Amino acid sequence: MDIIYLHDLAIDCVIGAWDWEREITQTVYVDLDMAFDISRPGRSDDLDDTLSYKDVSIQVSELVVRRQFKLVEAMAEEIADLLLDEFDVPWCRVRINKKGAVSRAQDVGVIIERGKK
Repeated sequence: MDIIYLHDLAIDCVIGAWDWEREITQTVYVDLDMAFDISRPGRSDDLDDTLSYKDVSIQVSELVVRRQFKLVEAMAEEIADLLLDEFDVPWCRVRINKKGAVSRAQDVGVIIERGKK
């Protein structure tokens, strides 16, 4: 299985369940691993034959900012749905990192895998 990935996509958004979190923006970091057969674009060297990580980053960022999620779990699920439905990838791994959510922890978040490998 070939994988196209996009890691450490920083998105400033409203995220959190606490009242004070609903009044500020915080940065989440998104890692995406997406199954995609790269043999055709590997031979053609044509952007139209591949999965555009620029388009993925734009749509994922717009979704996260627009939805103002309370939970990173919900954010991860909707991002996975977007990748599977809009970009027609058969499998994806979504990692959401909400740095600073726990005072003594460097990283806090979720990792989900959806689709079929």
